Amino acid sequence: MILPAVKLGTLALKTLCKPIANRLKKEASLHPKFRQFIINIAQANHRFTTKTQRRIYGHTIDAEIRPLNEEKAVKAAADLLGELFVFTVAGAAVIFEVQRSSRSEARKEELRRQELQAMKQRDEDLAKEVELLRHKIEELEQLAKGRGLTGIFHFRHSHTNEDGKTKNT
Repeated sequence: MILPAVKLGTLALKTLCKPIANRLKKEASLHPKFRQFIINIAQANHRFTTKTQRRIYGHTIDAEIRPLNEEKAVKAAADLLGELFVFTVAGAAVIFEVQRSSRSEARKEELRRQELQAMKQRDEDLAKEVELLRHKIEELEQLAKGRGLTGIFHFRHSHTNEDGKTKNT
């Protein structure tokens, strides 16, 4: 159930980010300083990808790489900027979800720890109560022996040892 919801959420996030990315592209191509900055980024990206492709295909990397013309560089940088924005928003969403999940898991673990502690405490309380009852029974047996009523409490000795464990008959 969660996986389809995550996929749907991711698709909705990408759909919402596209108009914002397009707006960034448009603004980037209009401002002169920012335009020069993104042209430089696009040219560096072009050189990097071209050299990488040449290495992969075994071609020489010393050959001169022709720079992109200004319009292609602006378009490439604007596309890169738009994709970077979408990727950043999606990455932030993933990080948010992981943190939310880990907090939820920590809460569950704390509840399990508290339940275990409560069960241990209950076990200790029951053990103390059993010991107290055993002590009271011994006192009653002592009182019964003193008054000659040993026959009334004799049933305990027929089914248990002196240490309180059950006999196998």
